[in-house]
Amino acid sequence: MTNNSTTIKIFCRSFDLRLYEKSRLFYETMGLPCVRLTDQSADGYFYTMLRDTDCDIAINVDEDCFIANTEAVMQLVDKVVKEGYTNAGCPDGGGGTPRNGNPLVTNPFFNVFNLRLIREQAGDADAIRNQVKSFDYRAHIDEMKATYPTEILIREPLYERFGLEPYYPFFFWLAYRFKTLYLPSKKHTDGWTTMLYDKQGNLLCQHSWLSRFYSTPSFIVKHWQKEVGKQKARIDALIAETATMRGDVQVTKEKPSDTLRYGLDKTIRWCIKVPQRIMGWPKKLKKKLQK
Repeated sequence: MTNNSTTIKIFCRSFDLRLYEKSRLFYETMGLPCVRLTDQSADGYFYTMLRDTDCDIAINVDEDCFIANTEAVMQLVDKVVKEGYTNAGCPDGGGGTPRNGNPLVTNPFFNVFNLRLIREQAGDADAIRNQVKSFDYRAHIDEMKATYPTEILIREPLYERFGLEPYYPFFFWLAYRFKTLYLPSKKHTDGWTTMLYDKQGNLLCQHSWLSRFYSTPSFIVKHWQKEVGKQKARIDALIAETATMRGDVQVTKEKPSDTLRYGLDKTIRWCIKVPQRIMGWPKKLKKKLQK
């Protein structure tokens, strides 16, 4: 699919097929190719997108993020392309998210990435990965803070937070090397959801958070995080709310055959995820020992 000779695709890093199919309802109407990325690491899927050389612009949407205004999203894509941004997204802290991360990083629940511009100026995915590994964010923190749009901040920014997530190095490098469009956000009345807006005040999407508990019974969830409550009910309510806003999205009732598909898919995802986690333990242990 092209828009002014620019190829656009939608990518979703997904673990829960049930939630992915509900989220997809809100962007499949855009007529763009939709790619479900499974079994990807927290930072590895950026390089998967970069390796797709048929794609110029990637709209990255988490499976617990629901698009409220497709027209506003496409207008944002146009702005990113025309004004030379490589990334548009929500600061990981200082705004309407439940996180206290570094605002120079955009949380990857929603992004518009200008992959073509990144590749043109920084090389292929492997070259970019090497640049990210060698980039020293601490050496450039004052320079990056000086250009940050502080007017969108609601809370005190924590610029000194460095290693909160595996994807932080990628976004530090991206923000220093290229232009990032930081978008304003507000917290939903449900106490968790982040409502992300464009610069004109149009609601782009609603990100529920806590999707890892969506298909987990509440009697199990409470043993991990008592305060999060029944996440499936809250997220389903958010889906229904966003569908009402849209008017063109119909959320259908789950059939027994769907339940079977979702169960099988999740079993496969766990069978892949557990060995991946175990294989990553030596690397994590080495990092802790180095600290």
